[in-house]
Amino acid sequence: MRSTCNPPFSGGKHLQAAKTMLTMLDFPATQRNKDVIAEVLEEHFDPQASLEFLEVASGSGQHVVHFAQTFPHWNFQPTDLEPEHLKSIAAYVEHVHLENVEEPQQLDVARGELWSERSFDAVLAINLIHISPWECTLGLFDLAAKHLKKGGKLYLYGAYKRGGKHIAPSNEQFDHSLRQSNPTWGVRCLDEVTTVATGRGFERSAVVEMPANNLSVIFNRS
Repeated sequence: MRSTCNPPFSGGKHLQAAKTMLTMLDFPATQRNKDVIAEVLEEHFDPQASLEFLEVASGSGQHVVHFAQTFPHWNFQPTDLEPEHLKSIAAYVEHVHLENVEEPQQLDVARGELWSERSFDAVLAINLIHISPWECTLGLFDLAAKHLKKGGKLYLYGAYKRGGKHIAPSNEQFDHSLRQSNPTWGVRCLDEVTTVATGRGFERSAVVEMPANNLSVIFNRS
């Protein structure tokens, strides 16, 4: 006789939940910086407006899920190049049942174009520029120039040099470790990034100092 105190075991449901949890990647740096990044976004974008965001190099999906929960009026399109990351993003979205995050799409930002002609109010690129070849920076601004609405904003976050120099010894060490991992990676000079932006019709509107010697940088599309 079945006990009325315990529901019957739903093996399929529990197995699917376990698979989802295993697919969800955990990036500690993302967990540390998601709140401070959200604070900057709140200062520069209207939390009550219905805005369309494209996130490039979404990684684990922890950022986009946190932003979508924090700003329910905003709609997010996550992307990434790596299939493992795309699965993780989808798993996070499924786990918290979000309706304002679209299905993640594979994107090679170095190509500088999307899979459609869709336009966005904002493009987010967090910890992308220093962990990718320089061609990805060029492609990011090409993509943003094509797909941002007039007056739209490109938000960058990460470590940068200023005036050709590292802003902290820890950033210099970080730069060295990146280049050891991949010679095409490295902490970029914000002046050089700004030159790329200006050549594609962007104006740098804000530089915000962040914890751990990182910067939030915002460019407006003219």
